[in-house]
Amino acid sequence: MNSQSAAVTEFSIRLRFHEALAFFLRDKSNHLVSKILREKTAVKDVIESCGVPHPEVDLILVDASPVDFTFPLRSECDVEVFGLTESPGSSPKFRLQARRATRFVADGHLGKLARYLRLLGIDVVYDGRVDDSDLLEIMRRDERALLTRDRCLLMHAVVQHGYYPRSQFAEEQTREVIRRFELAQNLAPLSRCLHCNALLAHVAKTEIDAQLEPLTRLYYEAFRQCAGCGRIYWRGSHFQKLEARATRLIDDLKAAVPTAVRSLK
Repeated sequence: MNSQSAAVTEFSIRLRFHEALAFFLRDKSNHLVSKILREKTAVKDVIESCGVPHPEVDLILVDASPVDFTFPLRSECDVEVFGLTESPGSSPKFRLQARRATRFVADGHLGKLARYLRLLGIDVVYDGRVDDSDLLEIMRRDERALLTRDRCLLMHAVVQHGYYPRSQFAEEQTREVIRRFELAQNLAPLSRCLHCNALLAHVAKTEIDAQLEPLTRLYYEAFRQCAGCGRIYWRGSHFQKLEARATRLIDDLKAAVPTAVRSLK
């Protein structure tokens, strides 16, 4: 009997997903998942077949030994899968995710999240018109972490670092991203253009005088201009609303951000 006609030997894999990853499971009350395999399979593929994207996985133990995503499962075993916040105290070399990122790209459904992160000075590329392939190319080319609530997109092999916001509300999503990527010390509210993501710079009133409305020219002296799209910012009523929103967004992070909101001067 040759190898092609030989019966395929099945083997079972028992996976235990720890608390943070239960969010992705079909049955969130049962963290145990069993799989029957008929051929050698990378542990990453088995984990993702359960609905858990690999950028959310920080540590994998196969029969109590740490492995990476490429580890081949070829016989019966027990697999423990940990999220970023709950990995037990093993050597950092076995951790699969970077703790920090400062540059992001957000998918077309996260426009409000992108705007809120920019409000806090975080570098986020966003264009609601690009398709998934363009999004992944931006991510790869610019070495950005991917923010998306499309778990299939997050499962692409090219994605090294990314996050699936749990909340459906932009303000809580913003706090999630800040906590996940340890961004508290990187916040610089109202330093980045909300429209194009470029940094703002002080500009002399005389340089932009012709672009100002009469009342703006009369009552304001300090201005910033976007280095990308040229938009002009000043301390008007709209600015005050943005400042209040920034304060609210980081209210629960004040301990980590000594100056919660930097005034536009």
